[in-house]
Amino acid sequence: MKYYLIAGEASGDLHGSNLMKGLMQEDQNANFRFFGGDLMQAQGGVLVKHYRDMAFMAVIRVLLNFRTVVKNFRHCKRDIQDFNPDVLILIDFAGFNLRIARYAKQIGIRVFYYISPKVWAWHSSRVKTIKALVDKMFVIFPFEVEFYKTHEFEVEYLGNPTLDAIDEKINSKPDRNVFIQKNQLDDKPIVAILAGSRKQEIDLCLPEMLGVIPDYPDYQFIIAGAPGIPKEYYDKYIRNHPVHLVYNSTYDLLNVADAAVVTSGTATLETALMMVPEIVCYKTGALTYFVGWHIVRIRPTYFSLVNLIMNQEVVKEFLQFNLKEDISAELGRILNDNVYRDKMIDNFRNLRNRLGNPGGSQRIAKRIVELICQDLQA
Repeated sequence: MKYYLIAGEASGDLHGSNLMKGLMQEDQNANFRFFGGDLMQAQGGVLVKHYRDMAFMAVIRVLLNFRTVVKNFRHCKRDIQDFNPDVLILIDFAGFNLRIARYAKQIGIRVFYYISPKVWAWHSSRVKTIKALVDKMFVIFPFEVEFYKTHEFEVEYLGNPTLDAIDEKINSKPDRNVFIQKNQLDDKPIVAILAGSRKQEIDLCLPEMLGVIPDYPDYQFIIAGAPGIPKEYYDKYIRNHPVHLVYNSTYDLLNVADAAVVTSGTATLETALMMVPEIVCYKTGALTYFVGWHIVRIRPTYFSLVNLIMNQEVVKEFLQFNLKEDISAELGRILNDNVYRDKMIDNFRNLRNRLGNPGGSQRIAKRIVELICQDLQA
């Protein structure tokens, strides 16, 4: 069967690649075309557009790149029509994907959505759009099942793909000395910095994170380089700071880190599942923040995945203002208060239990093939 997948950022590329592995196990004749990244490309098929050419995060960035956005839409529509897939699988990335879903529906292509847009945070009109355009939704957080149920839309939770992505790393800690020698580090305890996968996030969050370094001279700070972001892009921020940059080693870095400072997103969940005490922060452009403040529904509860899943404050969240000061104070508590630290890690264990067992990507792939076969036989 023919599958067309669309992922618009690094986390979608990761989870899309694992889903593709599962689909190939369930369907030996699987044929892929996709918008995605290097990890999806490694599974085979045809990469039509890389996500680094698509992810314009802030409102002003979208406006400045409007022609590129329109060009991507047109290219995607033409390519889907020419390929005529058995199913279109959309992975998060709601601004782009819901528009493509409307087009696919118009030309009679079934639409599955994997990793729901965060409609539980934004206005509910988007739920109506999803119900009209999506044939099957696979969610990755248990609380989303109940959310959609209140809107009379049946969705399926078969596991969280983050567990699949890090399952081996959780149980196989690398030798700390090997990691240090490989990356030319010293023997100081490590604080990991995960500043996001998009340039806009790095521009706004990384300087705040780096501002903490002088407060902790007995620690070494290591940045996990994001796929697709060149070293030169980080250099303009780190040239005046005693900080190291490593690539393709995020999970190994977390396995040897004493704490982490993390930009809100999938990385906050990954860090928690690796049992690393963390601080979550986020900063966006002034216009985007102003617009978001007036339409986000979850204010003033939580914005990090860890707290949302647990429905309580497990990790501290800092948004937009005074980030350097707040991060520094919380980092000191994590590093020096063992009772506080142990309680956070215990909550991380409860979080993992709540998400269920690994293997979600394979279960979802199997379910996708089952549903397509049922439709073809009908």
